[in-house]
Amino acid sequence: MAEAEAALVATRAAVPALPPRAELEALASDLPTLWNASTTSAKDRKRLLRTLVADVTVTSQVAGNDVCVGIRWRSGASEQIVTRRPPRQYEAVRTPSEATAFIVQRGPLLTNQDLVAELNTAGFKTGMGRPFDVDAVQWVRYVHRVPSPSPMQVGELSVNQVAARLGISADAVYYWIESGQLAARRTTNGRLCVAYTPDVEAACRKRVADSCHLPASPMTLGVEAV
Repeated sequence: MAEAEAALVATRAAVPALPPRAELEALASDLPTLWNASTTSAKDRKRLLRTLVADVTVTSQVAGNDVCVGIRWRSGASEQIVTRRPPRQYEAVRTPSEATAFIVQRGPLLTNQDLVAELNTAGFKTGMGRPFDVDAVQWVRYVHRVPSPSPMQVGELSVNQVAARLGISADAVYYWIESGQLAARRTTNGRLCVAYTPDVEAACRKRVADSCHLPASPMTLGVEAV
């Protein structure tokens, strides 16, 4: 028995003495300072919460955005706080509707690079609050199915369209371009565009007629293929 009492006394003596009451009351009256102090560790903050709060109950409705937080304090008092449910990640970073409407309206006419320039000049920001770049614009194009502008200039045809008009294979047209027999412009995305003037068409038809490997091409225009 005496040993147990001696151990109890020793344990109590090892526990640091509490600060004076006035100091504790001062700390309690300014909890934000104590909470944000550089000397207060995360472990200390957890202990502080456990000292003040008995339990917390959170309830929410599936269809609503309100969340009710019930707090029961150690003193016996209780209170209820109603807050909004945090937005989902994809909602928080969603492109603002004004910027989306701009891309939907102007997207079929402008390249991604041009859209980036116009969006940033107008002061639009992404859902993350950053300036627009090509990747951000391309994502809005994909989600809202906004078509890209045609890379063709007036009077230009694609390789497939040229082949369809002449009644030959696209491989033959590619060969003409690679061998320098047919001029073509390559766009920034690598697509070949042929300036198909009447003179170019006449030269191509003569090349087909003179070739023993290519089928004779009708003089009427074929159906254009993209």
